[in-house]
Amino acid sequence: MAKNLKRIYFTFLVPSILGFAIASWAKTYDFIEIGSAKFIEIAGPLIFILGIVLAIAFPIFYRALFAHKSRDLINLSEKKLLKFERTLINVVMITPYLALIAYFFDLPRFYTASAILIGLYAVYYFYPSKTRVAFEKKIFRVK
Repeated sequence: MAKNLKRIYFTFLVPSILGFAIASWAKTYDFIEIGSAKFIEIAGPLIFILGIVLAIAFPIFYRALFAHKSRDLINLSEKKLLKFERTLINVVMITPYLALIAYFFDLPRFYTASAILIGLYAVYYFYPSKTRVAFEKKIFRVK
């Protein structure tokens, strides 16, 4: 199960890392033109709020909902837990791309830094290590 989740995790992570490398290279050599002032004014707060919702609020809500649905079960199938973890990773791993957008369009420092920090939090916290998966299995009483 951890191997499957890691494959999904890295499928989302590697393109965002490559995107940061390409954006950094393009910005260093002035290959891109920064977006309009109106776009930057709207995108900064939007990316900030969306990053917090996707990396913090959604996982808390979704985990509580999943725990509530499975509260009466004596044990849970590994398939259901895998679906839960996969959905969680799919949603949370959007935040590195939001950080990439903030960096690429040179948003104000507060929004760029917060998007990058939120993205790093998501990448770190939701890494599907064997111990984390074993802990999740124990919590949700997986057969």
